[in-house]
Amino acid sequence: MGVAIDIEALCLKKGLRITEQRRVIAQVLGEVTDHPDVESLHRRVAEVDPRISIATVYRTVKLFEEAGILERHEFQGGRSRYETVSEEHHDHLIDIDTGDVIEFHDPEIEELQRRIAERLGYRLVDHRMELYAQAIKKPA
Repeated sequence: MGVAIDIEALCLKKGLRITEQRRVIAQVLGEVTDHPDVESLHRRVAEVDPRISIATVYRTVKLFEEAGILERHEFQGGRSRYETVSEEHHDHLIDIDTGDVIEFHDPEIEELQRRIAERLGYRLVDHRMELYAQAIKKPA
């Protein structure tokens, strides 16, 4: 994430009707640099338009997910969190103390996973990797 994404254009491309409330939610989602849960997203949306209810945010996120615009993650021990569907594969490292989600891509890991699948008699078609970690405290 990090680069603004035109979610409204993606909605139109997929044939979704864009109401004013959906437009606001799409704009906020297009600018996020993290993986918000619905409550966090609602707080951000309410800063733009306080009339948008959390129920509307839930319905819109579900609609965007069903349309293949958003991807839901069920990171361990937490609420569902969302990110825009990306053409580029990446994995996630989750800080267990802060809940921060760090995206990364490592060609060596990708190759190792492909080789493991082949060794077991399979062709790897997709995968999802989540690493749960704690920051290493450096001595003072």
